[in-house]
Amino acid sequence: MATMLWVLAAPIVLIGATFLWQDRLLYFPARATPAQMVSEGLRAWPSAHDFRGLVAEPAGEARGTVIVFHGNAGHAGHRGFYALALRPLGWRVILAEYPGYGPRDGRPSEASLVHDAEATIALASQRHGGTLLLVGESLGAAVAAIAGARQRERVDGLLLITPWDRLANVGAQHYPWLPVRWLLRDRYDTLAALQGFDRPVVVAVAQHDRIVPARFGQALAEGLAPPRRLLTIARADHNDWPAFVDAAWWRAAIAAALGGSPGAPEPAGQRAQ
Repeated sequence: MATMLWVLAAPIVLIGATFLWQDRLLYFPARATPAQMVSEGLRAWPSAHDFRGLVAEPAGEARGTVIVFHGNAGHAGHRGFYALALRPLGWRVILAEYPGYGPRDGRPSEASLVHDAEATIALASQRHGGTLLLVGESLGAAVAAIAGARQRERVDGLLLITPWDRLANVGAQHYPWLPVRWLLRDRYDTLAALQGFDRPVVVAVAQHDRIVPARFGQALAEGLAPPRRLLTIARADHNDWPAFVDAAWWRAAIAAALGGSPGAPEPAGQRAQ
């Protein structure tokens, strides 16, 4: 009898534990001080006292500002490769940090991350003016999309890298034995957020992505009204995609995200759709 009761109760216990501890499956923040996060070419933004991320300034006058919203693990200091790629192209690069990550107080959640991202967008627009492009990667793609849609008057375009259409679809892919769509608290419905968004959107998927399979990014692109563009990073997986893009890719992707001609040449190894 006891064994039968345990067999009956085990699924309920598993579902309950998943509901209570789901944040630990979604957010993997790393803690660090501002001093530990700065590096050559990167300083605290807007200041070490009021830390919201890191900034890299171009050598000359900036063409505009790119705000990067990173994925769910680590902290903004681990994303210096964005500054290495974009600063030489003339862009000011802000690596935004989330509540509960790096030195910042707070607890990660959809509400806290999106609200904070909106504040970062508004502050960057006020301080720097000019062209403002949002780049989001994985979880950060959803944050950039939702916050960018709410702050659309300040945003000139979106570049979403390894994104999903809806987090529930990704969760159901990885945990098919769980009622993910019912359990999920943080929905991160990127597709719904961008309905009616009237700025250019570029969706870049990794061809061999095993964490957010490319079909979810493709579904996002297919569900958006123009102007939008889909890029496939050939041979890349979810975390190694930076090794498969070059300066030409960044130029083309940014040009498209700012409303450039869809007919612009694609860098080697990429497919545009």
